[in-house]
Amino acid sequence: MPTYLNNFIELTNSQDFSILEKMVKIITRKSLGTQNVYDIGVEQNHNFVIKNGLVASNCFNKSHSTAYGYVTYQTAYLKANYPLEYMAALLTANSDDTDKVQKYIATCTNMGIQIDPPDINRSGVDFTPLDGKILFGLSAVRNVGQNAIAAILEARKSKGEFKSLSDFCDRVDLGAVNRRTLESLIYCGAFDKIDSNRNQLLHDLPLVYDWAQSRAKDRATGQGNLFDLLGGGFASNTHKNTIQNSFDNAPKAKPVPDLPPQEKLRKEKELLGFYVSDHPLKSIRSSARVLAPVNLSQLGEQKEESTLCAVVMLNNVKKVITKKGDPMAILQIEDLTSQSEAVAFPKTYERISSLLQVDSRLIIWGKVDRRDEQTQFIVEDAEAVETVQMVMVELSVQQAATIEEQHRLRTILQEQSGDKEKAKVPVIGIVQSGTSRHLVRFGRQFWVQDSRSAVLALQNARFSAHTQLLTNN
Repeated sequence: MPTYLNNFIELTNSQDFSILEKMVKIITRKSLGTQNVYDIGVEQNHNFVIKNGLVASNCFNKSHSTAYGYVTYQTAYLKANYPLEYMAALLTANSDDTDKVQKYIATCTNMGIQIDPPDINRSGVDFTPLDGKILFGLSAVRNVGQNAIAAILEARKSKGEFKSLSDFCDRVDLGAVNRRTLESLIYCGAFDKIDSNRNQLLHDLPLVYDWAQSRAKDRATGQGNLFDLLGGGFASNTHKNTIQNSFDNAPKAKPVPDLPPQEKLRKEKELLGFYVSDHPLKSIRSSARVLAPVNLSQLGEQKEESTLCAVVMLNNVKKVITKKGDPMAILQIEDLTSQSEAVAFPKTYERISSLLQVDSRLIIWGKVDRRDEQTQFIVEDAEAVETVQMVMVELSVQQAATIEEQHRLRTILQEQSGDKEKAKVPVIGIVQSGTSRHLVRFGRQFWVQDSRSAVLALQNARFSAHTQLLTNN
């Protein structure tokens, strides 16, 4: 099937028309009088009777259906031929909808499009396609208002890129860009290309900000200072070449180490609504996909009561007391594709409550539940990702295809499973075929209780087996 048809089908199914509705412009109107209407795609008469003997018919005006068909084709063409520009426009048009933006960022990742965090020297107002990537817009950063963005873009346009934090503070209107705005820009990584040590910039900020405000007041009263005079044409050419720019003499705090990676990501999530420079789950994406092939964006497609496993970040925990006085929790979870709500009822909550810490990485087991047209995850068990061990069984193609070998392996795993409620160690088969390796996830009924005893039993039965932490990948 041609690429453009694939994109057409994908677009039609997802009904992502919002961007196009903003792109279409009506340039003229003309009355055509009374016209016929047409039923679309219906083979039989589908009129139906409503009360009082009136008849209703489901039909569309031909011009209406034609316009939507044309717009759909245009969108499919843009996505197939200009994916970078299309996705940037789609992100911008839906920037006020966190769920949609996260979904589209995941789509960009699958399309091989990298999303870069805001950059004080390159970002515009909105999401921008640049150098084969999509750059976050400054309007996406919390605490950064339109006046601040206008002041930043104007200063950048008039005198070029900012060279340092002091250069930035000296050139922008600090009446529009306050200290809280600057803190947000530093925390989300907008100054990383200037200085990647965010913690150092945060310590420098109070000193530099006061220094820049003082200079702005001096300029407003026409006083200036010695370095301004020398740099502004009052000095000889020799002096101009030897004297540094005035902002190089701005005060700085003592050197400090950078923020821990987890703290950087937490602040990015707080200010942008998403993890951008990295994601806590990205390093275990491959192994997580083996254990949990269904991601949260596909939760609504699963049958009710179906049992699932998910590797997630815990964003929020809301403790609730039932009518009987028992504690339970409503959880906000996310993976690399989407966010969702999960519920831990009293018995489960009592067992896993110590694990329910915000920003923790968890592997959770549970069932799909639908109420009031909303899909949620009913948690039945959980474990911290850092403690999850897997039993890896290496098999040749001959072993994997031999019924006797399959039976031997199944018997050992069932013996090691014991109480199914306590069997939390996943078992992964590695089938070696020439130079390629294929991972096979064994069903939950074959997971084991103790990784060491399971590996020992497998090795005694002449199977090659070892343990591996989920976070090793």
